[in-house]
Amino acid sequence: MYPSSPKRWLVLAIVSTALLLIVVDMTVLYTALPALTRDLRADASEKLWIINAYALVVSGLLLGTGALSDRLGHRKLFTAGLTVFGIASLFAAFSPSPAHLIAARALLGIGAAMMMPATLSIIRITFLDSRERAFAIGIWAAVAAGGAAFGPVLGGVLLQYFWWGSVFLINVPIVILSLITAFTFIPASPPNPARRWDLLGSLQVMIGLIGVAYAIKELGKSAPALQTAAIAGLIGVVFLILFVRRQRLTTPPMLDFRIFQTPGFTPDVIAALIFAAMLMGVELALTKHLQLVLGMTPLQAGLAILPLPLAAFVADPVAGRLLPSIGARRLLPGAMFLAGVGMRTYVMLLNGGLTGKILALVLLGVGIGGTITAASDTIMHNAPPEHAGTAASVEEVSYEFGGAIGVTIIGSVLSAIYSAKMAHAPGGADARDSLDQALLMAQDMVAPQAEALVLFARAASEQGFVIAVASAATILIITAGIISVHNRRAARHHPHTAQNSAASH
Repeated sequence: MYPSSPKRWLVLAIVSTALLLIVVDMTVLYTALPALTRDLRADASEKLWIINAYALVVSGLLLGTGALSDRLGHRKLFTAGLTVFGIASLFAAFSPSPAHLIAARALLGIGAAMMMPATLSIIRITFLDSRERAFAIGIWAAVAAGGAAFGPVLGGVLLQYFWWGSVFLINVPIVILSLITAFTFIPASPPNPARRWDLLGSLQVMIGLIGVAYAIKELGKSAPALQTAAIAGLIGVVFLILFVRRQRLTTPPMLDFRIFQTPGFTPDVIAALIFAAMLMGVELALTKHLQLVLGMTPLQAGLAILPLPLAAFVADPVAGRLLPSIGARRLLPGAMFLAGVGMRTYVMLLNGGLTGKILALVLLGVGIGGTITAASDTIMHNAPPEHAGTAASVEEVSYEFGGAIGVTIIGSVLSAIYSAKMAHAPGGADARDSLDQALLMAQDMVAPQAEALVLFARAASEQGFVIAVASAATILIITAGIISVHNRRAARHHPHTAQNSAASH
């Protein structure tokens, strides 16, 4: 640890770089999706799994790797995860089929799950001063939020000059540099052999989350296989129940559910999950809308949403500075409300001028920064150092699984509305799978018929976009109100806890 040396800021830079790789890979495919769909001939279901395989594996393994990080030492698991991530990036870049790419994305998820808890844990044990730690977590949150928002921008730039595999290949030199600097500057934290790593429990929760996500995805289809959805959902619920039962009977458990009794912990975890779900789903819908409906290139689409990551990057460290005086109880619902207003404003000004859209994206970016900073600081502040990895993994599961569920739900809403509208399209009944399919079909039609199909398909997709984003905004605003009411009631019933929490910040 570096309590007074400037090397602690180098440590922050190293783990933030690794975190940037992790979160960018969640969204970098948003702008690359049309290109790889065309090259690999991926259908709508395969596209969702190409995106979701990564987040679902990460969220399923995070609880186990958080405990493993405590058990083996944070630097050891961090560097091992970097290595796996680099190898998986090579496989993903040169995938010849959707199945290969889905498998490579799952391997990327394993590497990310090994790294992610260690990033926040290393910050927790490196910055001993509470105010410095709040600022450092603000930087971490800026990278987490801004990096996810920056993914489509990076993807757009790379696709302007290279093929879609470049969005993965760029990871390799960054991984090599991060490995060198990690061994040089990050101190080896002592392992904690008493911490239990439960491989079976990790597999149980991963299967449970994937089963639930698959059921939701299937139900979102225009013609869902209800039996398949029911079986997948049942498998998911059963494995989640088995996981909870195993943790309650195991001593010590991989996940001690008593941590959810910590004041402010459970509401912040739920808020993080809902927020990530709406944010990731809307980002996917937005990049698809810009490219396929408005006809932008990947670069133009990336630049169009640039105000969002820029605002998030600025807002996060500012929120970290303001957190001690404002308090997480006020900052979290306020920031979430602001994000919802930003989404709603964008939809209202969809056919308006550029200035209004930029303002809407800035509001959304500021809301992202405040929400993630407030949730992350509260969760990690209440965690004892010896359980920092586990607390970090719980928080990150909420972000990763929330993102996967959001992509599934928003993607399913878009698909369902689009398919319903396309049932009445002139010659477009065969283009009900996706707008990508309609655009490909139009290439083989005569000009008047092709133009009519494209116009109808784009109108159907735009209507789905408006409904999906407006719904996400409403959910965020309602959630913010519920959290605000809950926090006020908690402050009345537990005034000493609220005062101590505020004073500690």
